[in-house]
Amino acid sequence: MWLLNAASRRVPAWQPPQAMRSLRRAFLRQPLLAACYLPIDECAGAAMTDPITGLVLTGGGARAGYQVGVLKGIAQIRRDAGIVSGNPFPVIAGTSAGAINAAALATRADDFDRAIADLVEVWANFRVGQIYRADLPGIIRTGARWLGMLMFGWLIPALQGRRPQSLLDNSPLQSSLREWVDPTRIHELMQQGCLRALAVTASSYGSGLHVTFYEAVDDIQPWTRSQRFAVRDAIAPQHLLASSAIPFVFPAVPLRIEGRIEYFGDGSMRQSAPISPAIHLGAERILVVGGGRIKEPAGPRAGCSEYPNLAQVAGHALSNIFLDSLTADAERLQRINTTLGLLPVDALGRTTLRPIEVLMISPSERLDDLAGKHIDSLPFAVRSLLRAVGVSGRGESARGAALVSYLLFESAYTRELIDLGCSDTLARRDEVLRFFNWGDPSQQGETSRLQVDSRFKA
Repeated sequence: MWLLNAASRRVPAWQPPQAMRSLRRAFLRQPLLAACYLPIDECAGAAMTDPITGLVLTGGGARAGYQVGVLKGIAQIRRDAGIVSGNPFPVIAGTSAGAINAAALATRADDFDRAIADLVEVWANFRVGQIYRADLPGIIRTGARWLGMLMFGWLIPALQGRRPQSLLDNSPLQSSLREWVDPTRIHELMQQGCLRALAVTASSYGSGLHVTFYEAVDDIQPWTRSQRFAVRDAIAPQHLLASSAIPFVFPAVPLRIEGRIEYFGDGSMRQSAPISPAIHLGAERILVVGGGRIKEPAGPRAGCSEYPNLAQVAGHALSNIFLDSLTADAERLQRINTTLGLLPVDALGRTTLRPIEVLMISPSERLDDLAGKHIDSLPFAVRSLLRAVGVSGRGESARGAALVSYLLFESAYTRELIDLGCSDTLARRDEVLRFFNWGDPSQQGETSRLQVDSRFKA
């Protein structure tokens, strides 16, 4: 199990003396010298003149396995370009399941290749029981509470105090997070220069506001925008539980904010600007990994003449929560970039806006269809519960497959997501190389590449 020993693995605490740090700063003020400067920090893999790169990982429950495949592809392209050290993403922002992946990366920010190999190991061997209770007694207990509340809650006041909080019990995830994420280590790696900032988002059920919790080495002041604001805080497993609490499916999580307790749910709710946190934290170019196809292929629209069941409605609602805002935000950012490109130099100096280069990688296939192929891999109790709300059929003809795609934390599905994410990324190798300003892969040796790639087999 990955990260079990993460806390015990530490980067040496040695730091260059003050005189050396001063000399380093003096060198960097001289363009010619800065170009020849070799970083003494093993975490600083990018050239000193490269823009700060941010990584944005979106939500989507089990769909987040696709993110792992994309990162696996990025790691391979990076090694092929001859880069074997440093962290390519000094700024990391995540939402929902993407927040968990983001925190896991931050925990291992001193060894990017090892972090990706560990992520692949976890997601390639996932079981539903690591995320939520899938045993028959647990499912029956939750179902009985819902049934009793709906039928007799108005008649028996005692039932009000035992009302169910969610469809599924995600207490196993709490235990898993304690193994996967080490908040102390995140702070230490920031101090060592391996990471600049980490942000996760959640939505307050009380105030209705979207909140970004962030941790950073720089003195970045919290920001406030319409219906959303930021809070500086040490990222802990509770923040990740809150960010990944899918509405109705998982229970809300209490967090202390501004001196009071508020209950939070999935950060994808009311998230009008998913890319915004990375920009606020200093990212100058951003890699965004989405959980759904940006554009559907041309042709007749798929449809169904039957009245939609509860599973179909729930899947549609979740897709709206997790997928739609990202596309709108990316389009808005592109419009800003285009507008800035039309301004003269003197006008650019008078605005606080700056162009942000964005590379977005999203699935080339419908993840709903992939999930439909693997419904049978779910435990019997979960399949029975989903069948009760309308999930039926298999493959592309399955009804309610969208809902299943968010809950299918089983290796048969997640391995396919990893493979898809990796192949989609490798298919865009040239774009990735240009985005990161990485070198020509043809100049690298084949032997060392094969030795490293053996760790990344799903």
